[in-house]
Amino acid sequence: MNGLFDMDISEMTALMKELGEAPYRAGQVFSKLQMGYSIDEMSELPKALREKLKSLPLHGVRIERKLISRDGTIKYLFLLDDGNIIESVYMNYKHGGTLCISTQAGCRMGCVFCASTIGGLSRNLTAGEMAAQCAAAERDNAAEPAGGGRAVTNVVMMGCGEPLDNYENAVKFIRLAGDPRGMGISPRNISLSTCALVPQMKKLAEEGLPVTLCISLHAARDEIRKKLMPAASAYSVRDIIDAARLYVSRTGRRVIFEYAPIKGLNDSPEDAKMLASHLKNLQCHVNLIYLNPAREAALEPLEHKDMKRFEAILKAEGVSVTIRRSLGKDIQGACGQLRSSRLE
Repeated sequence: MNGLFDMDISEMTALMKELGEAPYRAGQVFSKLQMGYSIDEMSELPKALREKLKSLPLHGVRIERKLISRDGTIKYLFLLDDGNIIESVYMNYKHGGTLCISTQAGCRMGCVFCASTIGGLSRNLTAGEMAAQCAAAERDNAAEPAGGGRAVTNVVMMGCGEPLDNYENAVKFIRLAGDPRGMGISPRNISLSTCALVPQMKKLAEEGLPVTLCISLHAARDEIRKKLMPAASAYSVRDIIDAARLYVSRTGRRVIFEYAPIKGLNDSPEDAKMLASHLKNLQCHVNLIYLNPAREAALEPLEHKDMKRFEAILKAEGVSVTIRRSLGKDIQGACGQLRSSRLE
């Protein structure tokens, strides 16, 4: 059954009708939920309606633990209604606040450098559970939002889980987030990170939702990528690039490729040149990421000078590229690290 957080305005209006309430109550409930208010705090609602709503599933989250980094990054460990644990990361910038949310409890993609996949997939999150992470972070940070207004202005679907492995709920969340009566976050301010599930990438291109598609590539050669990302064995790098070109043509949005150079594996000049060759004439940008490996993976990140060398080769080949700044290292900021520690 849908929880209250899962409902869009039309579904909430239908619920009000079912409960014998005026249609305008739907907007009140929807708006307050998306701002992080509990039902008991919705003082504009009649007490009888609040009691009815409290008897229904919510699909919300509760802050179980909160860690604040020296750089200001906040890591949340959230408890779901059924006892599952997920995590989100809030980053407050001059231009606004970005929340990195989870889309699954765990992950089944098996990427060797990611702690999210430790223990496998528990279950998919509902669209409401994704929205509830935003609501909780909004309420927790609303006292001092960057530049005034909402605390959460951008969302990155890049926490625990593979969004395109939970396709329908991920797309519904994007639509929920865009409703101006709630979060009012445009799809253009939402980034979706995928390890490149090609059929779902093509399907997303036709949704009319111009989110920023971030593709975890991490290797220019198929044989290396399959070692790093077992789920990638079904799709070649060429398949992925073709799907990216389709996405650009349908949405007009450039795609972002995420690449974590790993010492002795995917960091050679030949790797950089092959990557540039794949991306030729594609509207895209490359984020080079310092590896933050799971403890179980014996992988070695590059030193800064070697990362700069890799970046320089890409730039010389005409690729738009930056080295992404690492945040939250002192609070287990990488995907799945805090959740994994808690599960242990």
